[in-house]
Amino acid sequence: MIYVDSPVWPAHGRLWAHLVSDVSRTELHAFAELLGAPRKGFDRDHYDIPSELVPVAVWLGATRVTARDIARLLRAADLRLPKHLARAADPTPSTTTR
Repeated sequence: MIYVDSPVWPAHGRLWAHLVSDVSRTELHAFAELLGAPRKGFDRDHYDIPSELVPVAVWLGATRVTARDIARLLRAADLRLPKHLARAADPTPSTTTR
């Protein structure tokens, strides 16, 4: 299942929400592609999506949840990937910042 929280995270002059799957990253990437979210919005275990895509995500079937629920759902599905583990898994340095 796909979940989205409220767009309350400010960056680049707009508000952002998190989009996650409790099934697999494959499901998440497929949904994000359907939504039109660029792959560069993927960050370890979630997509950052702009506020204007949240209603579209819900229309496509995403369930609205709180930010706390996002973290809980990822942990319960064993899909949570903390930054320190992501760096260990990917030896190439990140060139993007938020």
